[in-house]
Amino acid sequence: MDTMRDRFAPVAARLLDENPRVAVVLAEIGAADFEETLLRHPDRVINVGIREQLLVGAAAGLALTGLRPVVHTFASFLVERPFEQLKLDLGHQDAGAVLVSAAASFDWPAGGHTHMAPGDIALLDTLDGWTVHVPGHPDEAETLLRHAVAAGDDKVYVRLSTQSNRSALPVDGRRSHTVREGRSGVVVAVGPMLDAVLEATEGLDVTVLYAATVRPFDGAALRRATESAGTDVVLVEPYLAGTSTAVVAEALADVPHRTLGLGVGRRELRRYGTVAEHVAAHGLDARSLRERIGRFVAAPVPG
Repeated sequence: MDTMRDRFAPVAARLLDENPRVAVVLAEIGAADFEETLLRHPDRVINVGIREQLLVGAAAGLALTGLRPVVHTFASFLVERPFEQLKLDLGHQDAGAVLVSAAASFDWPAGGHTHMAPGDIALLDTLDGWTVHVPGHPDEAETLLRHAVAAGDDKVYVRLSTQSNRSALPVDGRRSHTVREGRSGVVVAVGPMLDAVLEATEGLDVTVLYAATVRPFDGAALRRATESAGTDVVLVEPYLAGTSTAVVAEALADVPHRTLGLGVGRRELRRYGTVAEHVAAHGLDARSLRERIGRFVAAPVPG
């Protein structure tokens, strides 16, 4: 199966062919995938070189002229390094763009800490008006990228990963999906965490919700799930642990509830290792998740 990033360049090339508003802005990374497309659209495929602040600034300028820029590089270079440009060039100027990242939290361990970005969505949460998609399968990535490009002039972040679920779900860029129903808690699996969550909760009496769009968060789906499954909520996110606990609290503001946020820990792992070893070290493998989820939903509620 191809990866989400394998899918990105062909889909972006078709979007350039189909929509004269679309422009692709790169910072060297991924430029080789657009060599043929550049010949067809020399004025709408732009490589700024290894200048990530310029990457976002150029995209904002294109947006202000009426184009719909699709901006691509590794997450650490797309969100963390040019954060001031996201805040000012896009946010302050009310300019829209579609940011499409690669490498997720730790998809290229050999790249070291410079190429890891588990805090990307937490950073975007400090800014106003961002839609955030976290696809769990290449088919979902394609669907959500098309949604993002078609979303008027909004600010959209599409987070691609080499980690993937075995099957895609019919995502629509808005709603969460109920994958399994139970009565002893709700587990929200985000993007590529779904397969591990389903394995981890096999035989547990819990509802599993799947979210490929996390901002805006589908609080209505969570509220509906808690009506029959109870108000113990576990979030399993493929980025910084606890990133979405605030939106869960907002969705259940008038309901007594408990929330456990599972995800990538803050402690820096200083060995390269493999993706699977990083997943296990952060307790995101199915075995660790089963222990942590099972212990939480079985715990007595403080009286």
